[in-house]
Amino acid sequence: MERSDLAPYASRSHQSRGRAHKETFKDQRPAFERDRDRIIHCAAFRRLEYKTQVFVNHEGDYYRTRLTHSLEVAQIARGIARRLRLNEDLVEALSLAHDLGHTPFGHTGEEVLNGLMAGFGGFEHNRQSLRIVEELEERYPGFNGLNLSWETREGIIKHSSDYDRPGSGAAAAYEPNLRPTLEAQIIDLADEIAYNNHDIDDGLTAGYITLEELASLELWQETFALVGGKYPGIDRTRHIYQTISHLIGVLIDDLVTTTSANLKGHGISNLASVREHPGGLVAFSLGMTHKNKALKLFLRKQLYRHYKVERMRTKAERFLRLLFESYTRTPTLLPFEQQKKFDLFGQERVICDYLASMTDRFALDEYKRLFEPYERV
Repeated sequence: MERSDLAPYASRSHQSRGRAHKETFKDQRPAFERDRDRIIHCAAFRRLEYKTQVFVNHEGDYYRTRLTHSLEVAQIARGIARRLRLNEDLVEALSLAHDLGHTPFGHTGEEVLNGLMAGFGGFEHNRQSLRIVEELEERYPGFNGLNLSWETREGIIKHSSDYDRPGSGAAAAYEPNLRPTLEAQIIDLADEIAYNNHDIDDGLTAGYITLEELASLELWQETFALVGGKYPGIDRTRHIYQTISHLIGVLIDDLVTTTSANLKGHGISNLASVREHPGGLVAFSLGMTHKNKALKLFLRKQLYRHYKVERMRTKAERFLRLLFESYTRTPTLLPFEQQKKFDLFGQERVICDYLASMTDRFALDEYKRLFEPYERV
């Protein structure tokens, strides 16, 4: 039921190492398609709708959330996989799962929880994503978690980018000394392509960055001029949208061309040779890597550290610290279903799981319920 023209080094459902729990299925979907569907229907995926990417939900309906980001990553990654003749179902499953473990308030929440959990194993959102699909979701008879295929779980824990560092120890059960599938490697850069470009869009819309500032970036200016030449007289708003669209295409083209050359140059002929290769095979060209790095540094300085983003970041730190400290000091503040898990996971880990699962607005509402005397509990 999978594509018949998959490359010899692509992942195939019928060759999967299987699931942790034996199941009888109601239909004959390929393994990675079933994984994708289970991820879409899980509670953690739905909560991404109200979790911060850069802008907190109440700041406006236009801005990306963790959910829309995950959908954009899936769109980009599927396009790359199709051109490389890789398994699109596995790529889509990994795209949709890669941020399941994110906290409210973006990376600020992750940093706060990691600090608060320093004496209890720490916190990292890829490890939390794996924890969700292996233990925390409660949907199926006979086991907790989603019981995903081994390759999907491996791809989740081996996801790595500027903001994703799960560490090799976290992948102890997933051959940490070997590379993941090409489908998993795609996610690292599809994630980057997505957030760089949608953060430009959101930053311009918010007025936190300007076209004049972006003009200093070679990659942006080249693409902006390309669109201007292609559509003379185009209005400013459409010019921006088309530049972002073309920029995504430029990055995808470069990645596909470079990756194809890497596969050919290193004689990659099957999945085993992908896993045993000492370095990643999915990559940008050297020139594009330099241009893209300049874009990332620009966004870090001009957008992610903008004073208005910083103000929300400091508020989020306070919210989460106070919630954690209150639950730790008085654990009976937690709902009964959370308290029942203390003996299984430990009090601090249960509190951490509960906080990490919250959406931005639920965390804000919980803060008001606990600390504002006239708020209904």
